[in-house]
Amino acid sequence: MKDLGNIVVYGAPWCGDCIRSESLLNRLDIKYKKVDIDQEPEVQDYIRKLQNGLRKIPLIVFEDHSFLVEPSDEELILKIEELAIK
Repeated sequence: MKDLGNIVVYGAPWCGDCIRSESLLNRLDIKYKKVDIDQEPEVQDYIRKLQNGLRKIPLIVFEDHSFLVEPSDEELILKIEELAIK
């Protein structure tokens, strides 16, 4: 499993975009931590803070504190490639 630093995926099991992003990370063998926002409701404030009051998922936060919200597979792949180069 590839370790590109601490990647955290904030999502929920009922979220289709979350399932798609996690599936992509799994197919690419990328290590990440999964946070279920329904099981850990205390993260709601953090999510809203990053998104200026919104609460869209998946929210994928990278070690450099950059993040993607509801990324397409292409956006997520580009970010992973960027992290792998650093």
